Amino acid sequence: MYDADQVQHNERIYFIWLGVIIAFLIAVGQLARLQLGQQNAYQLQSRENAVRIVPVPAPRGVIYDRAHRILARNRPLFQVSVIPSHLPEDEEEGLAVIQQALDLIRHPPLAATAPITGSDETVILFDTPQAVWDRVREERLGAAYRPILLATKVPREVAFLLEEMSVGLPGVHVQAEPVREYPSGPLTAHIIGYMGSIPPNLQNEYAARGYRSNQKIGLTGVEATYEDLLRGSDGEQEIVVDVRGNVISTLGERPPTPGNSLILTIDLDLQRKVTEILERHLQEVGSQSGVVILEDVRTGAILSMVSLPTYDNNLFARGITEKQYQELLHNRWHPLVNHAISGIYPPGSTFKLVTAAAALEEGVITPRTRIMTEGELWLPNKYFPDDPTQAQQFVCWIHKYGGRHGLINVAEALEVSCDIFFYIVGGGYKDFPGLGNDLLAYYAHQFGYGEKSGIALPGEHPGLVPTSKWKRLNYAESWTTGDTYNMAIGQGYVLATPLQVVNATAAVANGGILYQPQIVYQIVDATGHLIKDFEPHVIRKLPVRQEFLQVIRYGMYRAVYGPRGTARPVALPGITVAGKTGTAEFAADLDGDGRIDRDEEGNLPTHAWFTAFAPYEQPEVAIVVFVFGGGEGSATAVPIAREVLAAYFNVPADTLQMASPEGGD
Repeated sequence: MYDADQVQHNERIYFIWLGVIIAFLIAVGQLARLQLGQQNAYQLQSRENAVRIVPVPAPRGVIYDRAHRILARNRPLFQVSVIPSHLPEDEEEGLAVIQQALDLIRHPPLAATAPITGSDETVILFDTPQAVWDRVREERLGAAYRPILLATKVPREVAFLLEEMSVGLPGVHVQAEPVREYPSGPLTAHIIGYMGSIPPNLQNEYAARGYRSNQKIGLTGVEATYEDLLRGSDGEQEIVVDVRGNVISTLGERPPTPGNSLILTIDLDLQRKVTEILERHLQEVGSQSGVVILEDVRTGAILSMVSLPTYDNNLFARGITEKQYQELLHNRWHPLVNHAISGIYPPGSTFKLVTAAAALEEGVITPRTRIMTEGELWLPNKYFPDDPTQAQQFVCWIHKYGGRHGLINVAEALEVSCDIFFYIVGGGYKDFPGLGNDLLAYYAHQFGYGEKSGIALPGEHPGLVPTSKWKRLNYAESWTTGDTYNMAIGQGYVLATPLQVVNATAAVANGGILYQPQIVYQIVDATGHLIKDFEPHVIRKLPVRQEFLQVIRYGMYRAVYGPRGTARPVALPGITVAGKTGTAEFAADLDGDGRIDRDEEGNLPTHAWFTAFAPYEQPEVAIVVFVFGGGEGSATAVPIAREVLAAYFNVPADTLQMASPEGGD
């Protein structure tokens, strides 16, 4: 018997089962698609979520002095970060983790702080846990795996404690970043330099060279010059991490290649002694700035280079504050500047070595030529030569003492540093022709003035050797004989660095070879094997005959041992020194009152110079001393040189007896 209700009921059951079967088949198909069709894609995504490629920074090369004492090395800087994706999702739990980490950093247990040494203070970048959490929320929207730096300069023991507690601090990570440490600090800061972030305008250039955007590079000193040799090549690790970011295992590793190391020509003990001497004498004369350089005349190697004031390059390594940087940047004495290579000053009478060499070589004078030198000279006006009221007065330094040097030759002129002699030799007088500006400029360049020496330090200034063309372009004026007079004694427009002065002196001492000053002695790899040995590099040979260079050396000898020598105080027992003093006027507003400084008699302030070489018989080392606003070279720079040379030659202090200079310059 046909039952319609039963049939309808069976149909409903059929369709229900049919729906179940279809749903089951769809589920099976989707499962098969996921497991079979997209298995590789999901495995790759899972692997990417768990596997990280971590760069392994290459150890930067070490920098040593010539005795292998460390001047720059690497040390770990511990940083604490939080990774948003690894922190608990719940805000209350996340805040608790952050709070616990901050508490441990701010107030570590005594056991963690007791062994800590050093002056670095931990820097915490957030004031409150809530501030950290607000940043975490922002980063979770697009950069959940990017670490947020919580604190830096964390003491080693505190960093280890946080590592030990990592299981209870999900999302908190400790990382050791290598940073530079400069044990000699201010003593060698201008030579070594410091490192910093890649400037924004150079990011693309350094990226093309394989640098990461957050890498540090050498910005000044040999850190910058030898960046490519010091940096090495970074490695990388492929690691597996869990959901909290903890490392589970290492899948592979490409070790980094350490950078090469530098051995400098600098002697750290000598550098320290020279700094002490210069600092003491600057205080005595009330000067804020000075330079001392010692150079091996046989090779051009720089044995010591001191520029004051200086700074501590560890400030940049540890992380200098904006306040500290601004104080250095706006210091009127420019401690960040290496005045030995970047400071340009009128060289004063140290430049007379060039004038003498040029005059002898060009036949303007002979070693026996004698010129009558009064204390003053009146240069006739070329437009009114017969009108004495139109003549211009030029005086010698001895004129202010009411004296004159009389009839003298070139060696005697170097001994007494006679300005009148070099005025006449340089620019001529009456029937005496003189060198003229063009020849004087030519020989100045031959001695290395007006051009960079090529020392391996950034920031070297070429100085200035003025010419008639230069004056027309810059002042719209013609060159005059008075300009040549001033240039002949290292005044007027001529400007030089202390390095140029000592390098020219070294060329006189060694027989006429102008060397490129060297600051690096050797390059070695991480195991100490020699890669490159620096050989002396000759810039040029001076176009001056040996007999004339010998006359100049003799004049410098007389400046120390002659009866009227201006450098007599530099004489040392057992070591024969030959030198040349210099006193250079300059115009400046040192007291900041908006006016050019002058003394009560209307005289401009003067820089003190002295350059020398020793021993006279077999020259070994050249020295230059420069004291900014130091007065007369004979009174200020010579005593400094005497102490420095005594330290270099190990002359016992109790054997030193100070002689008195004849006077001035």
